[in-house]
Amino acid sequence: MDAYLFDWLNLLLRWAHVITAIAWIGSSFYFVLLDNSLSKPEHDDLKAKGVDGEMWAVHGGGFYHANKYMVAPRWRALPDNLHWSYWESYSTWLTGMALFTVLYLFNAGSFLIDKSVYDWSPAAAIGASLGFLVVCWIAYDAICRVFGQRKNGDLVVGVAVFALVVFASWLACQLFAGRAAFLLVGAMLATTMSANVFFWIIPGQRTVVAQLRAGQPVDPIHGQRGKQRSVHNTYFTLPVIVAMLSNHYGWLYSGKNNWIVLVLLMLAGALIRHSFVARHKAHVEHRRAPWEHAIVGTLVLVGLAFWLAPAPPTAAQVAAAKAQSVQTVGYAQVRAVIDQRCAMCHNAALQQKNVALHTPELLKQHAQAVYQQSSVLKLMPLNNATQITDDERALIKRWFDAGAPVN
Repeated sequence: MDAYLFDWLNLLLRWAHVITAIAWIGSSFYFVLLDNSLSKPEHDDLKAKGVDGEMWAVHGGGFYHANKYMVAPRWRALPDNLHWSYWESYSTWLTGMALFTVLYLFNAGSFLIDKSVYDWSPAAAIGASLGFLVVCWIAYDAICRVFGQRKNGDLVVGVAVFALVVFASWLACQLFAGRAAFLLVGAMLATTMSANVFFWIIPGQRTVVAQLRAGQPVDPIHGQRGKQRSVHNTYFTLPVIVAMLSNHYGWLYSGKNNWIVLVLLMLAGALIRHSFVARHKAHVEHRRAPWEHAIVGTLVLVGLAFWLAPAPPTAAQVAAAKAQSVQTVGYAQVRAVIDQRCAMCHNAALQQKNVALHTPELLKQHAQAVYQQSSVLKLMPLNNATQITDDERALIKRWFDAGAPVN
């Protein structure tokens, strides 16, 4: 029953996390589009009101006219009812952290640790994983503080942050199980995004609003910092999403140079995102959209696909596979593999994911899941903790193809 309730908690947290992430990313993407699609107002009444940029849009059968004031409207005081965009960010981080805690921290020995990568205690792995989130934010924030307002600051910050992400990706893959390492780097960037909102963007906006309502001069540094961090957040978005999705694809994180795979995946996402960001501004200025960045990002993904493609089998391997394919795999053979590689987590006493395999009837009931997880996706055993071999995965496949006999 505990495992059943745990799965429900996992499902509901994941659902809430996806919903809040959609809300946050959607609003973020919209405001980036809006900012980069603004044009100077043409009519005198808008100029007199202090409008710095306007955008006309059509959607859902209606027309929308968005106006942006860099400081405040000249024709009226700020309204009391201001819409603030921050709970989407906070809710995404809180639900994500809760999901990470339930799935990874409560099961650190299984999900965070791969003893073939680094053999340490669950407590140490938990502390290090949380440290990743904190240290990355501190390092990133220091880079922005030190270099952000200097000459060529955006370029310097971009290069330094990229170097930080590369180092963090390498280090995570040296310390944690590949699946956890990829997810942890994504969580690290997502934490940085939410921290940008919590520590800089929203406090800066609150300060500006308070100064305006008090009739005080507005310090432009708050808007500059908020804009800088918002731009960083939009470039982090696609790298974070692909890092989060990667834990469903064992062939991404199980290789020797998995940290390079992670870096290239995130780089491709950032390049593709840049083309869409720059496209909005190019459209307003009647320039060609800079799709070359997206093309480079796509080529990076194509290159990754070729790099990670399995090597073609040798003639000897083909012959061996043909010989094996005609051999009947009986219950006794697959039972031996299940008992050695799977039973420790799927038995009468412990039923991970509510799957037990200790009787012929239960193995028959879960035959498709066993085949999919072990032979197709190759996600199980988790982190290959029991060292199942490729031949054993192939044996399970032949047993399933033969109708999964249990007698």
